Amino acid sequence: MDRKEGRRAIEIYINIVLLFFLVATGLAAVLLRNLLASAMLLGIYGLLMAALWVVLDAVDVAFTEAAVGAGITTVLMLLAIALTERHEKRPSRPPYLALLAALVTGGALVYATGGMPAFGDAAAPAHRHVAPEYIARALDETGVPNVVTAVLASYRGFDTLGEVTVIFTAGMGVLLLIGVGARRRKEGGGS
Repeated sequence: MDRKEGRRAIEIYINIVLLFFLVATGLAAVLLRNLLASAMLLGIYGLLMAALWVVLDAVDVAFTEAAVGAGITTVLMLLAIALTERHEKRPSRPPYLALLAALVTGGALVYATGGMPAFGDAAAPAHRHVAPEYIARALDETGVPNVVTAVLASYRGFDTLGEVTVIFTAGMGVLLLIGVGARRRKEGGGS
């Protein structure tokens, strides 16, 4: 086995371990009735997902997942738990309709992947036009060895800055709304 094959095998093992932890964390978060523990587990899930994106060389997606999935979402869930109760109430009947909707949606997504081009297919529409230009000139024009980072930080730098600004503004807006709601409840309860 040469060095490249050994590295690929290690990457596959890392992917498998991360996927195992993702499934275990997700199931634990769903099955727990303690909402605080579930929120913490979902934060861990977001960090594990960010690590998986890094291993898959999608650093931009990893950054967004860490910021939104593990950061803002966890803070919002903790704030929501602070305004409600800490333990989930047992449902009066099993949520069969929700399970059916999830299974139908999952089945449709799996079915739709059959029409996608093969992973890494050079003849795929995304690889025919702009991608060859980025691959050929990115290192010379930007000095960044990772093409994805070169595209996001240099070619589409203002677009990426705009996306980050939108995410930040949305998060701050939600935090502001939660704070105003908590203040109103506090003022209304004290009179």
